[in-house]
Amino acid sequence: MSTGKRYVNRRELLRRGALGGLGLASLGPLASTMDISDAFASGVGASGGGMAALVAAAKKEGRLNTIALPRDWANYGEIMDTFQSKYGLTLSDTNPDGSSAVELQSLVTLKGQSRAPDAVDVSPPFATKGVTQGLYTPYKVATWETIPANMKDSAGYWAGDYWGVQSFLSVTSVVKEAPRDWSDLTSSKLKGMVAIDGDPRLAGDAFAAVMAASLANGGSLDNIEPGITFFARLKKLGNFNPTDAYPANIAKGATPIAIKWDYLNLATRDTLKGNPAVTVTIPKSGVYGGFYCQAVSKSAPNPNAAKLWMEYLYSDEGQLLFLKGYTHPARYQDLVNSHKVPDALAKRLPPAASYKNVTFASQKQIAAASKVLQEQWGPKVSGS
Repeated sequence: MSTGKRYVNRRELLRRGALGGLGLASLGPLASTMDISDAFASGVGASGGGMAALVAAAKKEGRLNTIALPRDWANYGEIMDTFQSKYGLTLSDTNPDGSSAVELQSLVTLKGQSRAPDAVDVSPPFATKGVTQGLYTPYKVATWETIPANMKDSAGYWAGDYWGVQSFLSVTSVVKEAPRDWSDLTSSKLKGMVAIDGDPRLAGDAFAAVMAASLANGGSLDNIEPGITFFARLKKLGNFNPTDAYPANIAKGATPIAIKWDYLNLATRDTLKGNPAVTVTIPKSGVYGGFYCQAVSKSAPNPNAAKLWMEYLYSDEGQLLFLKGYTHPARYQDLVNSHKVPDALAKRLPPAASYKNVTFASQKQIAAASKVLQEQWGPKVSGS
């Protein structure tokens, strides 16, 4: 994962509400799947002529405009390349370092222009904001019924595409016994080792670390204070490392233990190629997650290409490419139930059981927690 602007914005500024789960209390619904009653849930294509008609219409348009999709995030590089090769369209991704806020602003400022985004990939608060502003057009992909109900808009304006949870990365040459749960981080053997991904008052990834710590220490999605208290304790013990857990800092050993989204830590593991060697663990408790959402622009210059892009992302092939990038695709349980996850790929991931208790906060809960963080993180942890 790059350390540029996009990396910061994918973690998102909390004051803009860019991380959340829109009331997703658990992934229980992921365990159930339903048969698709209609081969193409929304008719597929402007005239409802099926997939062949949609492909033909998209090819006539000839291109797809996306925005803010870094190639090294969630395997988007391979996804975009494969989509172009498969359908013969030219895909242009502008501002890969952009934020969810920038994506919505582009739909407004570029409306009516041929370079306007056809689709966006935004955090849940911006997904709902786009609906409120009338920026999206509803579209339900063929696999719509296999996307969990609490990861999509019932009217089809947006759908979650992938999610991740907080994890522990440990540099094995420094951390002799990798932590398995939050309580392990208090060990006297971990002096100056435990780092998070930035300031939790600003960065969503770091915010998630504090929320996860709260869940593991008697807190809840409505009470982040135990998480703040936990990190205050780590600081008092001398274990908390205020250095940002960026990949470059992990590589040079500055942050021997990095608490981050699992797909970022797992990707870092691969990028380092054993130099240094690292392990990635999902904690036993406090399994906290977040997801992103796809939506088609109401004023898309290439509306059929946008719909084809959606069909591809939510197809088995597209979802497995997300999984290859270590994110959990929205249709993950459906793929597992259908025995479509290759063994080789499954072996690269943490055990599925590690994710069974994952919880997601609503935007309201995140806003409330952010307020508490703004008030308490400085005096209790950072000192500023």
